[in-house]
Amino acid sequence: MQRIIVQVPMTKELKEKAEDISSDLGFSSLQEAIRVLLTKLSKKEFSLKVEEAEENPSKYLLNAMKKARENRKTGKVSPIFTNVKDEIEWLEKQGI
Repeated sequence: MQRIIVQVPMTKELKEKAEDISSDLGFSSLQEAIRVLLTKLSKKEFSLKVEEAEENPSKYLLNAMKKARENRKTGKVSPIFTNVKDEIEWLEKQGI
């Protein structure tokens, strides 16, 4: 059997994460995991389920949201404008 080498460009971070996960799954190396994946893919025995990961907001975002709620409660927000003229007048009064 003739063998070839397949090179796949990726970030160092991706490679390290993939190595850790493949090790957790019982593979001896990332190369072995990829070889098994390609073998199953070539035999059409491969299935893939993609789920949206749950995202957690950062502390910065949580603080910004908290501040926005506080500003809304205390009235420290701009009014809703129906035209640009009124908006510009309000901004000028604010010194902006």
